Parts: sequence; structure tokens; C-alpha cells
Amino acid sequence: MTENLAADGLVVRPSRATDGPFLHSLYQSARPDLQWIDGEQEQVQQIVAQQFQVQEQGMGENHPNAMHYIVEKLGTSIGALSTDFGVNEIRVLYLAFIPQARGKGYGRTVLQGVQKAAQQVRCPVATVVWANNPHARQHYLALGFAVEERNPAAERLVWYPQ
Repeated sequence: MTENLAADGLVVRPSRATDGPFLHSLYQSARPDLQWIDGEQEQVQQIVAQQFQVQEQGMGENHPNAMHYIVEKLGTSIGALSTDFGVNEIRVLYLAFIPQARGKGYGRTVLQGVQKAAQQVRCPVATVVWANNPHARQHYLALGFAVEERNPAAERLVWYPQ
């Protein structure tokens, strides 16, 4: 995992409590739909903060053993990754990058690192992609993930080691 990451100048490190403001800002940039809310900017910011808390709380309750990472490029935080190493699979719970780091292949590099780790322990990698995120779906499919479950809101995608 570290070979490809290092080649791109990326470091994936455990998240720290001091990363809170970055993670909140990242969440806000990853949810442009929340900016469409009709209301005062202060009210919109409050809703964004509440949604961020709901995500964090839900992840903690549903995946208490999840591991949270910060993706850095040359010492600057550019993204976040949350994974849950379960008994039967590795789940990618959250992967997001700041706007300036999107479209540069960093997500692909990070996911390939997760796949490489999964390959070593012969474990599948799974994720859920929301229907309103076709860009992410396309990237996962290009990395060899396949749709295993589908409903109108989301798809569960899985990659199996060869």
C-alpha cells in the first residue's frame, strides 16, 4: 500500500482529535447539496454541522471498530478514509477529498492500497455508493468492484481478491 501512496507523495495516517476542524470542512465540501438549503447562512452551517454529527455518530454506533485516517500530500491534509476491518470483509465506510485534490487519482491510489491489503489476507472489500454519486460508482467499477445489492437509494459494491 505504501509504495503507490509514496509515489504520489501521499501519506495515510491515523486521524487525531485535532483533525476535527479539517474533517468538518471536508464533510461540508463533500455535501454541496446541503448548500442548496433555503435559509440564512448561519442556519445552513448549523444544519451541515448537525449532519456531520449524525454521520460521525452513526458510523460510531454501526461500526465501533472502524479505523479513521487522514490522507496527506506533502504534509497537507487533503482527504479522509474510514474503514472497518470485519471478520468477512474490509468495508470502506467513507472516502472524501478536498475539492482541490479531486480528479487527480488520489482516491484510486488509496483504494488500490486498501485492495492490496485485502489481497494479502484474501478478504473482499465492500462499500456502499449512493445513487446520487455516479462519479464514485464509476471509479469503484473501474477498480474491479461489482454490484452485489441494489436499491433505489444505493448500491453495495464488492471487490474480491484474485
